[in-house]
Amino acid sequence: MSAVSVVSYRNSQGELFREGCERRIVHTSQLMTVLLDLENGPWAAADPYHSHPHEQTTFVSEGEVLFLVEGDAPRHLRPGDLVAIPSGRPHAIQLLSVRARLVDSFNPVREDFLK
Repeated sequence: MSAVSVVSYRNSQGELFREGCERRIVHTSQLMTVLLDLENGPWAAADPYHSHPHEQTTFVSEGEVLFLVEGDAPRHLRPGDLVAIPSGRPHAIQLLSVRARLVDSFNPVREDFLK
């Protein structure tokens, strides 16, 4: 039987992966969930587009972001909104509020996020 993993927000140190952007990660062998805390908004421009072979879902827990998908109209996302991104689809975000909290899930696990 596999072990259960718990990441306590209060008792864990997030990984600062760039200024104002911190993540906490929990995963199984097939699924990864990433809590993203974004600050220093609103951003003047969107992040560069990127893509990856992983399927991704994103839940907006707090704040507002502009969600961009190459070839689609930008979408203004607010708390409670969800988005699903197919594998390989170029996408980006722009922080519209002072801060935001996003919950991303990936399948398969993003090995590049693991230390």
